[in-house]
Amino acid sequence: MASDLKNLSDFSHTTVPLGTVYKFGIVVGAWNAEVTGALYRGAYDSLIKHHVKEENIVSVEVAGSYELIAGADLMLSNKELDAVICLGCVIQGETKHFDFICNAVANGLANVGIKHTKPVIFGVLTTDNQQQALDRAGGKHGNKGDEAAITALKMAAFTTAL
Repeated sequence: MASDLKNLSDFSHTTVPLGTVYKFGIVVGAWNAEVTGALYRGAYDSLIKHHVKEENIVSVEVAGSYELIAGADLMLSNKELDAVICLGCVIQGETKHFDFICNAVANGLANVGIKHTKPVIFGVLTTDNQQQALDRAGGKHGNKGDEAAITALKMAAFTTAL
């Protein structure tokens, strides 16, 4: 979680595995595109920086965060991947819609990971407003896309080690 004490893009406290042997899927929600586009760039650039080959990154866009569930499930059903990174953004509105979507997406993505026995990385921002989202999509708190990519690398390495 990003805060004044933790930047999402600071990995100085941990070892990040090289990604030369791994294949990743990235599913991006198109809703709140300014934010999700920045999350995608952060994730993609981090994978490349850690030596994942371009041809080993499969990216798809879905309508919104709720559709990340089906996107991740379809990717894992049809591709040989070591992990899927799911990127989205849900911003609090005036109704309970926010709560229902956030809960459904979190549970749905967890279930996809269990179903396929593969890491499904939750890179979904759930913020109170647009500025908080921008701050976490390459702004003052770093980029949740970076964090999601590093998590995918670590989980792929963990799974391989088992």
